This record gives sequence, structure tokens and C-alpha cells, in this order.
Amino acid sequence: MLAILFLATFIRSAFGFGEALVAVPLLAFVMPVETAAPIAVLVSITVAAIAVAQDWRHIHFRSAGRLFLATAIGTPIGLWALHALDSHLVKLALGAIVAGFSAFSLMRRGPAVLHDDRHAWTFGLGAGVLGGAYGMNGPPLVMYGALRGWPPVHFRATLQGYFLPASGLVLVGYGTTGLWTSAVTHQYLAALPAVLLAIPLGRMVNRRISGPVFMVCVHGGLVVVGVMLLLQSLGWIGG
Repeated sequence: MLAILFLATFIRSAFGFGEALVAVPLLAFVMPVETAAPIAVLVSITVAAIAVAQDWRHIHFRSAGRLFLATAIGTPIGLWALHALDSHLVKLALGAIVAGFSAFSLMRRGPAVLHDDRHAWTFGLGAGVLGGAYGMNGPPLVMYGALRGWPPVHFRATLQGYFLPASGLVLVGYGTTGLWTSAVTHQYLAALPAVLLAIPLGRMVNRRISGPVFMVCVHGGLVVVGVMLLLQSLGWIGG
């Protein structure tokens, strides 16, 4: 468990996203998903809180605020979609969009760019829908940050400015439904030293990586997310 959370935290700290994709599936091999998910959220809050405290000057607060407000609207829609729509078709469509967007971005010579926050609500709403339905609000947010062309330090900090309140809401939900238990807290505290070690290492990588290389890593990570969603929708991997 410690190695899994160390790796997941390092990825999140370096790139601003992706820890849930690593942590939850791998932790599910050694514990129930109902335990793995709250632990991952506690780790997410820890990373986000430290990142915000360290790098709040680099947060685009207007962007983070608009994304969060739109997410709050989209989350109930996602909860409805969880019961009303075929999850396999939704994951198939999402995987195709995410993987296709990032593959196209990697292949084109000039990056696509959004010059302001007018479209933030669209991506925040999509994040809320996906978060409410599948606990996966990251891809639309990462796509938005990539389109805004934020440098690595601003990309990481702004996403953490969003994830801190968003993950807090999720944790409240886990608490009210009984998933946040004393056992979850004990396992999180046991893993905390590994998490706290991984955070500065990831931050150091984030500071040293160049903008173009960073965006290649971001889009490459999104391609992996999209492909995994496609495989899940086809029943080739669990999820």
C-alpha cells in the first residue's frame, strides 16, 4: 500500500492530476474499493492542501472558482446519469473523446489555446457530471488547463486550488454514507509519511520540467486515461 500511494502522490504532485487512476485500481488488489476510494480522497486533500499553501500565488483563482461552481452544478446531473444511462456507452464516449483530443494535440504542430475563461463552465460542468457518475472529474479539468496553455507551475497550482474544495465535498459525502471509517483513517495515517515524502519530490520535478515537455506528459497521461476508459467500456479490464 505504501508504494502505491507514494507513486500516486508523486504523479499528482508533479503533474497536478492522475493519482486516482493509479491509486484506486492498484489498491483494489489489496483492499475493497469502498476502502481504497476514501483513502485516495484523503491523500488528494493532503496533496492539494500542501500545494495550495506553498503555491497559492500561482493559482488562477478565477479559473479554479468557475470550474468548481460549474462542477457543483454538474455533480447532481452525474448522479442522475449513474442510474439512467448505460455506463459502458458513457465510458466509451468519454474514452474516445479524451484519447482523441490528446492524440490530436500531440500530433498537431501548434497547440490549440483558449485565451480566457469564458468556456470554463463547460469543462467544469463536464467534470461535475463525470465526478458524480464515476468519481472521475479529472479529464475535463486537465483538458481545460492544457487548452489554456498554463505553465507547469500554474497548471499544477490551479488544479490543486480546484481539487481541494472538490475533494472535500467528496469526503463529506463518504462520511455521510459511512464509507469514511476509523479503519480508513488509520490506514491513511499509516501511509502519511510516504505521502509527505512524495509531495516535495513531485513538486521538484514540476519546477524543473519545461513547458513543452510538461504538456507532452499531460497529453500522454490523458491518452492513457482515455485508453483505460475504452478498455473498461469493452469489459477488457475491471472498472
